[in-house]
Amino acid sequence: MLRIARRGAVILGAMLVALLGLRVWQTERGPPLAPWHTHVPPELSAGQIDQTDWAGWMAAEDRAFQDVLTSVVAATPEDDPPALNRYAANSPVNPARFARDWNRSAILMPNGPPAGAAVFLHGLTDAPYSLRAIAEAYRDRGFVAVLVRLPGHGTVPAGLTAEGWPDWLAATRLAVRTARSRVPAGLPLHLVGYSNGGALAVKYALDALADPTLAAPDRLVLLSPMIGVTGFARFAGFAGWPAFLPAFAKAAWLGLVPEFNPFKYNSFPVHAARESWRLTAQVRQGLEAAARTGTLARLPPILTFQSALDATVSTRAVVTDLHARLPAGRGALVLFDVNHATSLRPVLTAAARGAVEALLPPAPRPFTVTIVTNAAPGSLAAEARTTPAGSTATTARPLRAPWPADVFSLSHVAVPFAPADGLYGFAPDPADDFGIQLGAIAGRGERGGLAVDLDTMLRMTANPFYAAMLARIVSDLPPFREGPGAKAQALE
Repeated sequence: MLRIARRGAVILGAMLVALLGLRVWQTERGPPLAPWHTHVPPELSAGQIDQTDWAGWMAAEDRAFQDVLTSVVAATPEDDPPALNRYAANSPVNPARFARDWNRSAILMPNGPPAGAAVFLHGLTDAPYSLRAIAEAYRDRGFVAVLVRLPGHGTVPAGLTAEGWPDWLAATRLAVRTARSRVPAGLPLHLVGYSNGGALAVKYALDALADPTLAAPDRLVLLSPMIGVTGFARFAGFAGWPAFLPAFAKAAWLGLVPEFNPFKYNSFPVHAARESWRLTAQVRQGLEAAARTGTLARLPPILTFQSALDATVSTRAVVTDLHARLPAGRGALVLFDVNHATSLRPVLTAAARGAVEALLPPAPRPFTVTIVTNAAPGSLAAEARTTPAGSTATTARPLRAPWPADVFSLSHVAVPFAPADGLYGFAPDPADDFGIQLGAIAGRGERGGLAVDLDTMLRMTANPFYAAMLARIVSDLPPFREGPGAKAQALE
């Protein structure tokens, strides 16, 4: 028996060495590390964030961005002609050239007395830019909108090799304290979270159930929330083991990609994947504990928008781990189905075509479900089919926006962006200029000719049903006060 155990240990050790060798070989084939992969700007720790106020946070943020200018931008050669590198001073995608750098934390104040406060929590590798349009819609309806830059974000990708979910949650608490301090007591407080920010919103709301010192939110709005991630994220730390040796520092990265996006990192460190899994584990444990103790009934209403196809987070976890646990009538889930009328339908997998049916338990359900899908087989016209909580009756309502003929589904990253978004929209507003129009790129050519993989370039980056989604989000807010917003149909 001992001999068998030893033999097994030897085989396991050999397999581990082989896997680590393969990992080293993969990373060494990639591009070299750049200053934005190796230099970590200074950030406040979670404990320091809990002890500071908004002015202290902004001062620390100023130091971090100044550090990037002196240690990264100054060390990055300018290109002639200017290239798409956000860290080159003369690049058209360098955020410093824009009227507002949406990598930075911000507070949007309404005209007149505030009607409430809302906190906006962006996604992993992302920046406050991703929720700016929804924050502006809240501001236009009288809410104080607080957009917080989560630690490690907005500066350089190396920031995410050092910061983790406790730091992000501390920044969430700071943003909520700030939002609550800007409005009179008794006015509503909303949390709006995208992707990783959705997980933070749920985690904060769960913490507030047990901690009376935390201001309890009155509503959660979640977009592509990170309630669950792939199993790989749990074990991503193993991929970074070779990086303990300086010669193999590139193993600390799951992807080294040119940084052409002014408001999102393209490179992705192992540490960030690991921290995303740790956060989702905290959320699941919190939901399970609240279900056992019966405190889930005190959670605020949760409105979620989710693509049926999502390669970043688990859509099933959004259904089963979150909405199916909520008390009856406390949750509303909007699912964006695949486009069943696209010319690409013949090459859709069977799993993709039946994604919505596979995800949802049969009605009646404890939560309201709205499915955005084709109005009829073969038709690009879209409709919203709503089944209220506790009911088996479904009503259908046509939507003004049709399915684009060349789009087979939304994606994780598409949900919060309008078709006219200057960076991610497929019909970008020319006045909304950020140096590149990522959503409007439709290139064709040979494999291997691009510095990024084709999957990245072809991924859907905007939501054709954004207007209806936004109308649903703001339908419970006070009347429109200011700004360019227009009335639109609301998704139930």
